[in-house]
Amino acid sequence: MIAHATFWDGIAAKYAKRPVRNPTAYAETLSATIALLTPRDRVQELGCGTGTTALHLAAHVKTLTASDISPEMIAIAEGKRQAAGIANLCFVADALAPPAPEAVPFDAVLAFNLLHLIADLDVALEAIHARVKPGGLFISKSGCIAEMNWLFRPLIRVMQMVGRAPYIKILSKQDLEAAITRAGFELEQSRTFTGAPESLFVVARRPG
Repeated sequence: MIAHATFWDGIAAKYAKRPVRNPTAYAETLSATIALLTPRDRVQELGCGTGTTALHLAAHVKTLTASDISPEMIAIAEGKRQAAGIANLCFVADALAPPAPEAVPFDAVLAFNLLHLIADLDVALEAIHARVKPGGLFISKSGCIAEMNWLFRPLIRVMQMVGRAPYIKILSKQDLEAAITRAGFELEQSRTFTGAPESLFVVARRPG
């Protein structure tokens, strides 16, 4: 469903050292997300990478379960968690397999920089929908490659051929909104942040 873990395992150490590409947009994303969460919320973040966002958000919720397909990414994230002494955050390996009954529903499920990396987006969003309690939120930010200069597409293909890029879905903003709606969510917000017009931040609610 998601690009093979081997790719992400191979770049985990380098990824952890990489600075945030757009600090302003990242800060705006964090601020917008925190404004939607409460100290009572049980939250899951999917595709957490090396845990930076989860570490920022944990103080604002009751519990946060952060998951990623890459065991190497999770190992780095867990090291950060232990160093920070954060008790209400746990990191687990999880590739959107059907969740255990006791694990759901969550008050909010988050997916940042993930949806455009999933080949079968409809199936993944159905699985995400099952993790959100009725009335709960799905909050995501995704790269919409179809909104970028078309020259990026052949460049991406070349990088994939030499193992330097994962699977990337060519999505437009309308494609992404439609997929989230098909999964049974109701859109509440759809916006971009400073200097990142191709990254769509979406807030959607599971009716209930």
